[in-house]
Amino acid sequence: EFRRLGAHIQVDGKIAIIEGVEHLTGAPIRACDLRAGAAMVIAGLAATGTTEIGCIHHIERGYEDIVRKLS
Repeated sequence: EFRRLGAHIQVDGKIAIIEGVEHLTGAPIRACDLRAGAAMVIAGLAATGTTEIGCIHHIERGYEDIVRKLS
């Protein structure tokens, strides 16, 4: 999902190699689980443009009223 935002990530077995990029770009993405969902929210906030996150039930289950807390 980070790749959809423009991140440069390569996976080699159990190792992820992440290269920094100038900026992330908004895109439709999914929250695959609770922690990934939180990471997607942060990445979406940092990205230019609009990011739409699907499968937010993972986020809502683990983070009560996350919108108000981030506001």
